[in-house]
Amino acid sequence: MADGELETVEGTIKSVVFHNDANGYTVLHVELPSEFELARSPEITIVGKAQAVWEGEDVRAEGLWVDDKVHGRQFKAEKLTCIAPRSLKGIERYLASGLIKGIGPVLARRIVATFGEDTMHVLSHQSGRLREVPKLGRAKIEQIRSSWRANETMRENMIFGQTYGISITKMTKIVRKYGPDAIAIVKADPYRLCRDIWGIGFATADKIALSVGIPRDSPLRARASISYTLETEADGGGHCWTYENELLLHANELTGIPAETLGEALTAEIADGRVVFEPGEPRRIYLKSLYYSERDVACRVKAIMGSPRSIRSIDAPRAVAWWESRAGFTLAPKQRQALENSLSSKFSIITGGPGVGKTTIIRALVEIYGKVGGCRVVLAAPTGRAAKRMTESVGADARTIHRLLKWNPVTNRFTYDADNRLEGDVFVFDETSMIDVKLACDLLGALPDTAVVVWVGDTDQLPSVGPGSVLGDLIKSGVVPSVRLDFIFRQDDSGLIVRNAHHVNAGEPLEIRHGESDFYFVRCEDPDECVRRAIELVASRIPRKFGLDPLADVQVLVPMRRNTLGTDNLNSKLQRALNPHGDALARGGTAFRAGDRVMQLRNNYDKDVYNGDVGFVKSVDGASRSLVVTFDGRPVQYGPGDLDELVLAYATTIHKSQGSEYPAVVVIVHTQHYVMLQRNLLYTAITRGRKLVLLMGVPYAVDRAIKTNSVQERRTGLAERISGMSPGISSR
Repeated sequence: MADGELETVEGTIKSVVFHNDANGYTVLHVELPSEFELARSPEITIVGKAQAVWEGEDVRAEGLWVDDKVHGRQFKAEKLTCIAPRSLKGIERYLASGLIKGIGPVLARRIVATFGEDTMHVLSHQSGRLREVPKLGRAKIEQIRSSWRANETMRENMIFGQTYGISITKMTKIVRKYGPDAIAIVKADPYRLCRDIWGIGFATADKIALSVGIPRDSPLRARASISYTLETEADGGGHCWTYENELLLHANELTGIPAETLGEALTAEIADGRVVFEPGEPRRIYLKSLYYSERDVACRVKAIMGSPRSIRSIDAPRAVAWWESRAGFTLAPKQRQALENSLSSKFSIITGGPGVGKTTIIRALVEIYGKVGGCRVVLAAPTGRAAKRMTESVGADARTIHRLLKWNPVTNRFTYDADNRLEGDVFVFDETSMIDVKLACDLLGALPDTAVVVWVGDTDQLPSVGPGSVLGDLIKSGVVPSVRLDFIFRQDDSGLIVRNAHHVNAGEPLEIRHGESDFYFVRCEDPDECVRRAIELVASRIPRKFGLDPLADVQVLVPMRRNTLGTDNLNSKLQRALNPHGDALARGGTAFRAGDRVMQLRNNYDKDVYNGDVGFVKSVDGASRSLVVTFDGRPVQYGPGDLDELVLAYATTIHKSQGSEYPAVVVIVHTQHYVMLQRNLLYTAITRGRKLVLLMGVPYAVDRAIKTNSVQERRTGLAERISGMSPGISSR
């Protein structure tokens, strides 16, 4: 045989060693027929890409034999085709693989003994004949028939999905969403995938649409590009609206559809209510959900500020004096102003960086309102870690906003809303820079008009991951009373974390000292060397010197996911160093093991876990491709269709760390991150460390981050809507 000439081998899949749901990469142990001689062994290893594979199936592979340095002789397939098993042994193994509910090894043997080579045909087309199998009852027969039909449908769905580059995980979500007619529904309108299935974008939907014959200039494709472009602006840039001319230009770049056709599509989208415009030249175009969220937030601010309190008025100066006497110290002038504001106003804001006394004000509010006023005070924050930190620092119970509002999986909405308001007199929310316009709408809609509302946050941190700039817009409106605290209290002779955070925020160089400190800088130019040193610091040096747990207490933070110094590579290397052994569940090139630190990537209300929540893998079940993750001690089950919502979290992006605080952080800032280097990014990273911040990288990159303060303004209309209210709104 000449070099490069493809061979064909056929056999029965004995075991699926590895299968990557994301790209189909597969490693199989295959048993060859006795007459097959090319492999020199009755069992071989085949590697290649397959759509959906199960033990017992027959496989036909076209490719070449290779000698792998690690794994030895393998058959590398350029094409893998799986077909229903034909041999009696293969059929029996296929039925006993666990794929068909109700059939185990013993029953599989009896079924094959009854029908022989006709077994697969009987199950597909003559399942009533299962009555011929000895000792097989009616209930068991119905279970097998139902599972067989579901399996055939599932296999068809999986093959359809991988034909268009849709992973098994995402195809599972599609089938869960649309039911048994998923393929027909997707073919009728592939673009609905962009709206309905998290993680599927326009490119995938467009590939399906064009392949099933939807014209490139069809109104369906044009309208889908309008909505998708607006969603991209919201998700990628945090914008609530886009100028009409820019929207049409971006949609044209995406699809090549002429502007005239796109303009007609925009008109149709407006007529159907999917998008909303505001008059002006050029017009502002909103997604419907963002338009009404923004409008409703403004209305709720007006309603709360214009309504009477549910509690009696408090003499603010007298209450502050009482608290100072009780606490044993005197507040700074700005602190006193912030506290009096929050005692006399229906809606108020306290903002400022680390160490300026925001927590002290919250503690004072809880004590004054609770003990002097006899009020029901409710505390909440956007993330679990922020809520836990609030509880510990204030000494009163705090919850996440999502758990405060209580998601109802039956109605697919929050339990507390405009029709069922929360109970309470005073509501204090921390880390409000993280609250996007949709969450703000849900939150404010659930508060009673008579409530006193206090928002606490840091406007210099990164903005919310979701669209909008709510905290900044509330301040910018000039309607909601706000005080910015700027005097630094939380510092000592050796402490540099707080000082350096404020240096960065002011555009000033960092302070670095030799000897004992809570802030260090490690110069490292070579990216591979940075990875090696980061692993050494996390795995041994920091735990040994500071007595910290490398898995629970030390977090690596970087600006981006990709490149050598991105989270993807760092997580792989850190996992290998910190948690290398044990059963693993592979998905998309990532292996999850018991003990791994993981992060949730999206809000999953049914599981009561939310974007940015960090937990630990408790157990892995390879047979069912599922795992259990504990979040603050609460176990949560993840099935095959949920795994793409998790990533390893030994290293995470600075954006994803918002609202969290860790005993120690290792922050890597390098020229590899050049396009991401901004002042608020570095400021946010530094303020995540409670006891220790170790900054590693290139001095030039750090300097650039400090000096670059050209943060892109988000396109929102909230400040205008609030300030456009009629003058004279009462703050009492």
